Amino acid sequence: MKKILIAGNEKDVGNYVEVVKYLGADPIVTLHPESIYSFDGLILPGGGDICPSYFDQPVIDTRKPDPDLDRAQFYILYQFLHTHKPILGICKGMQLLNVFFGGDLNQHVETENLHAWNGADQWHQTTVLKDSLLEKLYGTEFEVNSAHHQSIGAPGQDLEIIQYSKDGVPEAIKHDHLPLLGVQWHPERMCLSHKKSGTVSGTAIFRWFLNPASVC
Repeated sequence: MKKILIAGNEKDVGNYVEVVKYLGADPIVTLHPESIYSFDGLILPGGGDICPSYFDQPVIDTRKPDPDLDRAQFYILYQFLHTHKPILGICKGMQLLNVFFGGDLNQHVETENLHAWNGADQWHQTTVLKDSLLEKLYGTEFEVNSAHHQSIGAPGQDLEIIQYSKDGVPEAIKHDHLPLLGVQWHPERMCLSHKKSGTVSGTAIFRWFLNPASVC
């Protein structure tokens, strides 16, 4: 059974644990793993805003950052990259990936009303880069959920934006040669009992994460 590290707090990641278990893997939630090399994949989950000092900006519109959590997640990511095993960043997790590789963030998107949590996920259409992983999983256009007010700005080194919302906000990134994917949306809330009728299933993302070679 594959062992998956979810780098977050237990109280915040129940949906991630649910889908990983559903797909037959063993989710371990910790910010202080004893050995990175014992895991088969890393999930960087959603959460609050990243402290802007990590991308060399003053605080402009960053809300309730948690520098200790950021520090722990960045360190886990730094260690895990040496394993060359799959990494999936979701919402804040995608932003962590971008910042780690030298990119930056927009601390507030002008079209916040289309993206920010408002008692529930927002939903909007997106366009996917042709021949990308997401096109192979879902096609060139599909609807996603959304719960953020920040977005990635300049992409980090070796990262490519492969999905955009209709207002131009980046919705997914991939690494040039590592099995690394970041999505701004929440596939863990687009599957199982959380799936909205008429939308794609988020389980496809997690199936790829557990077996990247299955999607050529």
